Amino acid sequence: MKILIISPTQEGIGGVARHVQGLTKFLKNHGHEVDIISSENTFTIPIRKLKNPSFMISSFLKTKFSKKYDLVHAQNVVSAFAMKNVSGKKLLAIHGIHHEQVNVLHGKTAGDAAKDYEGKALNWVDAITVSSKEMLDYYSQKGIDTFFLPNALDLQAISKTSNRKFERQIVYAARLSKEKGILEVLEMAEKLPQDIHLLILGSGVEENKVKELSRRQKNIHFLGYQNRENTLSIIRGSDLLIQPSRMEGGLSYTLLESMACGTPIICTNVGGAKDTLSHMKNAFIIKPENSKELENAIIQLMNNPKQREELKNNALDEIKNHDWSVVGPKYVEIYEKLLSS
Repeated sequence: MKILIISPTQEGIGGVARHVQGLTKFLKNHGHEVDIISSENTFTIPIRKLKNPSFMISSFLKTKFSKKYDLVHAQNVVSAFAMKNVSGKKLLAIHGIHHEQVNVLHGKTAGDAAKDYEGKALNWVDAITVSSKEMLDYYSQKGIDTFFLPNALDLQAISKTSNRKFERQIVYAARLSKEKGILEVLEMAEKLPQDIHLLILGSGVEENKVKELSRRQKNIHFLGYQNRENTLSIIRGSDLLIQPSRMEGGLSYTLLESMACGTPIICTNVGGAKDTLSHMKNAFIIKPENSKELENAIIQLMNNPKQREELKNNALDEIKNHDWSVVGPKYVEIYEKLLSS
């Protein structure tokens, strides 16, 4: 098959980028021809609120001159505008309910505009893929052919290196913005026992608050943005990974990678976590926006190695279902189904 992937990004450690990297590698390894249009090879304005709008316009212009494809797989709603220009079957991957995310990040006015655009975009597609059953229910009710496929990893490519900096070490590795729960992390960190060291990895709008706390408390360490290899080695070297997100699309790649590294996780029951994680089986589940629960969970698990080991082993069993060798063929099945219709 000749496949075009249109994505806001294909590089870095963000969820959409990692999805595109894994899907592209799987498809090429199985003999398919794949081209990618992304912000890395298309003009965009590198300013937070202008990056996606500029990508929408520039990618739309670029696809006017694209060759013919059997199928175009657009990633996220912002890529749907460019998808309109391309011949072939049209599949849209939705990694989170777009207008809800925009509403949280940019306010109600922008959220309402995003909802209007999303409604139009759904009329341009033959089908959509989603990474959580919550999204499957939401979009299926709109009468669109919708397929659920969980996020996936190449387990063989997960780094085996380990970086432990402190005897008792926990890690947060995500965007430093409120939807990822960083404000709850900072509130919890002020009460964290001094012998438990919290490493914070990432960048984002709340970065100054993180830096300020790390200057005041010797057990809070801000490491900034780290590449994937460094991030994975720190996760593998930690006793726990915490990710108290307020909202998610599918099960986040950071959680998947922590499971693959054998590092127990504390997270909220949002998005794709509902489909995969069970409290005290393969994760410690807490309520969103609850720093006290986060604090209690950390102390409980840090004082109970047996519970951590049980969570680790069950998560290692579960992660096998998220390897690209399992999920990748399901994408090919969907492609073939669309092409035969």
